[in-house]
Amino acid sequence: METKEAVTALAALAQETRLSVFRLLVQAGPEGMSVGSIGEKLGVAPATLSFHLKELSHAGLVTSRQESRFIYYMADFAQMAALMTFLTRNCCKGMPQECLAVMETALAGCCAPTSSQT
Repeated sequence: METKEAVTALAALAQETRLSVFRLLVQAGPEGMSVGSIGEKLGVAPATLSFHLKELSHAGLVTSRQESRFIYYMADFAQMAALMTFLTRNCCKGMPQECLAVMETALAGCCAPTSSQT
């Protein structure tokens, strides 16, 4: 990830509603959630939610798929990992294993897309 991409992603997350949406989608896992479910869960109006999802999508932090009449959004775990790697790339005075140990512990319960999710 380049600096410009990181700035775009961080700017997208630097807003309360978008951060809440992203965290909810991370929690939902690879299957994601429908737009209606996201709105209900967070109490966000459809037009407002659409704006925030567009910003997260533009930043590469979420992807979407359409199933019938419904649109589902998912966190882009690869982009999330790239951002986390960018933020920790030069940590710990050139001893990244220190940061990696902390990150591995923090992400131990994180779900990754299964091989059937392409």
